[in-house]
Amino acid sequence: MKKFLKDEGVQKNLLIGSLLIVLFICLYNISTIYSWVKDLFSVLSPFLIGGAIAFILNVPMKKIEDTCFKGKVFQNTKGLKRKRALSLVITILLTLLLIVFVLYLVAPKLSDTIKQIIRQIPTGVNNLKIWAENLVVQVPVLENVVTELTSDWQSTVQSLTSTLRSSNSSSFISGGVTAVSGIFSGITNFIIGFIFAIYVLTAKEHLAVQSKKVVYAVFHKETADKMMDVLRLAYDAFSHFISGQCLEAVILGCLFFVSMLLMRLPYAALISVLIAVLALIPIVGSFIGCAIGVLLILLVSPVKSLIFLIWFLILQQIEGNLIYPHVVGSSVGLPGIWVLVSVTVGGSLFGVVGMLTFIPLISVLYALLRRFIFKRLRTKSLDVNADGTVVDTSIVPEEEDPENMDVND
Repeated sequence: MKKFLKDEGVQKNLLIGSLLIVLFICLYNISTIYSWVKDLFSVLSPFLIGGAIAFILNVPMKKIEDTCFKGKVFQNTKGLKRKRALSLVITILLTLLLIVFVLYLVAPKLSDTIKQIIRQIPTGVNNLKIWAENLVVQVPVLENVVTELTSDWQSTVQSLTSTLRSSNSSSFISGGVTAVSGIFSGITNFIIGFIFAIYVLTAKEHLAVQSKKVVYAVFHKETADKMMDVLRLAYDAFSHFISGQCLEAVILGCLFFVSMLLMRLPYAALISVLIAVLALIPIVGSFIGCAIGVLLILLVSPVKSLIFLIWFLILQQIEGNLIYPHVVGSSVGLPGIWVLVSVTVGGSLFGVVGMLTFIPLISVLYALLRRFIFKRLRTKSLDVNADGTVVDTSIVPEEEDPENMDVND
């Protein structure tokens, strides 16, 4: 029996069978597993938020450390601690200044615009009503359709009113309490996550060494080396993605600001900052900024609003086909087509979080797949040229006889 179990083929089959059984059990109890995972994420959410904050802040903090603190004073132990503390404080201050600047630039004009929209709603509704009445007079066929819609709308309003009256007031109170508790919980999680991020950034080298010890203690050296290699790839991909995304947002905001000033469109600074900030959300964010920009300019001039929309579509084609794939795609080592696929799939599965995380994740998988393919091709002594022809690299081309070579060659 022992000899039978030591056979490599038997061990492989037992492993595959065990994995299939585990997979069947997981699929059969998928709803229970999903609820467990959801509860686990809710418990760990402050630390996940803190990890994300630490990773984002680490990119500018590392740049500040490498550029601003190069002297010999910062090379000893005390100097390293002082350098880390100063870099962290400067990074947090710059981040807060950027947030305050955006809010200072956007919030006042946005609130004034919302007030203006609210003041213009009665006039707009009245104009819409007059237009609809004239349309019904000009096209008598629409009168029956409008009558049916009016009766349906009245019945809907009556049913909604009766439902609201029959509802218990305690449900509204409980809903309000749930909303307030959710907001309070979100703020608490963010504060805990921010404190956790500061701790991680302060002692990131010590934490990295401890984690490395755990990995090498649990796994074999070859497996641990592969895990460390994948983690290095993931770190490079995510950090380069953040840098590329920020650079792309700045480029897009500057392009809109300069072009809107040249075309004398209103709210140039406000709309440019909004588009730049929202462009941090890949692909979709700039369209949200476009919708806000069209709404803001529409209150000033419908013609200028149309000009802005046309120019946005033109600039979006340039940004989507040239700037974004080259800036973000090249920063993570991912071709432009896979950037688009990553954003689409990630957004469909996990929304905004998926859009932000799938590009670096796919870039890591892409790099690992490239390594695997090239390793397999080298093992088989094969290669594929740019024209698609397969070459056997094990066949060494024969050297030509110098006596038979032409003098002019």
